[in-house]
Amino acid sequence: MRELPKGWSACSLDECCTVISGQSPPGETYNEEGIGLPFYQGKSDFGDLFPTPRNWCTKPKKTAIDGDVLISVRAPVGPTNLSNEECCIGRGLAALRPFRGVETRFVLYQMRSTEQQLASVATGSTFSAVSSQQLKEHHLVLAPSNEQPRIVDEIEKQLTRLDAATAALKRVQANLKRYRASVLKAACEGRLVPTEAELARKEGRDYEPADKLLQRILRERRARWEADTLAKMQASGKPPKDNHWKQKYKEPSAPDTTNLPPLPKGWCWATVDQLSWRVQYGTSAKCSEVGEVPVLRMGNIQVDGSIRTQGNLKFLPKAHAEFPELLLDSGDLIFNRTNSAELVGKSAAYVGEPRPCSFASYLIRVSFVAGCDSSYVASCLNSVMGREWIKSVVNQQVGQANVNGTKLKDFSVPVPPEAEQTRIAGALGSVQIYMDRLGSACSTQNWRQENLRQAILRDAFAGQLVPQDPTDEPASALLERIRAERVASSKKTVARKALSKRGQR
Repeated sequence: MRELPKGWSACSLDECCTVISGQSPPGETYNEEGIGLPFYQGKSDFGDLFPTPRNWCTKPKKTAIDGDVLISVRAPVGPTNLSNEECCIGRGLAALRPFRGVETRFVLYQMRSTEQQLASVATGSTFSAVSSQQLKEHHLVLAPSNEQPRIVDEIEKQLTRLDAATAALKRVQANLKRYRASVLKAACEGRLVPTEAELARKEGRDYEPADKLLQRILRERRARWEADTLAKMQASGKPPKDNHWKQKYKEPSAPDTTNLPPLPKGWCWATVDQLSWRVQYGTSAKCSEVGEVPVLRMGNIQVDGSIRTQGNLKFLPKAHAEFPELLLDSGDLIFNRTNSAELVGKSAAYVGEPRPCSFASYLIRVSFVAGCDSSYVASCLNSVMGREWIKSVVNQQVGQANVNGTKLKDFSVPVPPEAEQTRIAGALGSVQIYMDRLGSACSTQNWRQENLRQAILRDAFAGQLVPQDPTDEPASALLERIRAERVASSKKTVARKALSKRGQR
C-alpha cells in the first residue's frame, strides 16, 4: 500500500460510513404515479450525479436519506450517485451514510476512484454482485476533516472544466452524425456530385439515362435467369424440348411511385427486386471461435455502412454443406434483417475481404445485376429515406424488429445513371475516410479525458491535489471519535431494548 500523506489514515468503509443494504419491497407496492417514496433499483436509475425516479413505493423495506451515497452492488458493481431526498432502495443498491466528520462527496469521489477494485471482488455466475460484508471491508483512505472539503472543492473545480470539454466533444460527435446523415440524403437526392445530365449538357455529349440503364438491367436479369435455369435442367438430365419453360420467369415488382418524390433529370425509381438477381438469407449453422471460413454476423455490420471484422468473427469449415452457395461475392450488399428497432436494416457492401466469407441467418445477401452499384444502394438504405422506409415496413416483435426479404425486394431505389453512381460512391468513400479520421480523433480524446478524470481522482486521494495543513486534526483522531460515538450509541440502543422488554412484562 502506498505511503499516506501526514495526518491521513487508512480505514474500511464500515469504519467511516453506515452501510445500508437495499431490499426489494413487495411488487404490489410499486407504482408509476408518484405515490410514496421514489424507488431506485440499480444503475439504470442513475444520472451523472443524482438518480431520476421512474417508480415509487408505498411500503419501503430499506430507505436512504438526503446526503447518502447510493452504490450499485450488482450487475454492474461500483457505479455511484447521491441521494437528494428520502428514497426506497432495492437489493441492487446500498446506501453509504458517512459518520459525522466525514464529507459525503469525499466518500462519493473516492468510491468512484476505487470502483474497479470493488468490482474485482464481485462474484456470481449469472451476474456479478458484492455482499454487504465485502462492501463494508472495502478499503478507503481518510483525510483530516478540514482537508476533505478542500479536496472536494478542487475535484469539482477540475471535473467541471473536464465536463465542459467532454460536452464539447459530444457536440462534435453529434454534429458528425448529423453531417453524415445530410451527406447520405444529398447523395440519394442527386445533390452530392454533378448529375450526369448536367455534365453531358456542359460537355455537349449524350449519356445513358437511368430508365435506359434499367431496361438493360432487366434484360440481363432475365438472361441470367434463363441461363441458370437451363443449366439446372440440363444438369438434372431433363433438357427442355421447347421454349415454354421461359414463360415461368417471374417479372420483378416495379415501384409504386404515387408518393415518391421527383428525381433529378436522368434518374428513375426501381425496386431492389428489379435491380438484383439474388436475395438470399444466410446460414443458421452453429459457428465456432475457430475455423476456416469467417461468417459475418449482425454485429459486423456497422451503422456507418462499413463491415468490421477485427476480433469479432466466428467460423465454419471449408467443407460446410452450404458452400459455395452461401459464400459472398465481391459487390454483394449485406442487409441486417433482425436487430433492435434502431439498428435493424443497417446495410453494407461486401468488397471482397475477408475471402472466402459467408454470412449468418440474421443477414440478407443481395446480388445486383451489372450496372447497379451495391455501395450506392447501401447508402440509400442507411440514409434518412431508407430509415423512414424501414420504420414503415418493420415487423416489431418482443425485443426485436424484423424486415424480411420480400419487403426488402420492394424497397424503391432512386437510381442515377451508371457513371453517376460511381461518382457518388467515390464521393461517399472520401467523406467516410474524413469522418473516420475525425471519429478516431474523438475516440482518442474520449480516452484521454477519461484517463484525466481518473488521474484527478487518483491525485486527490493520494494527497496531491491540495496542500496539507499541519494544524488540521489528524484523521486518526476522527476515527477514534467515530468509534467512541458508535460504542456510546450501541450502549444506548441496548439500554432502550432492555427498558422496552421490562415494560412488556
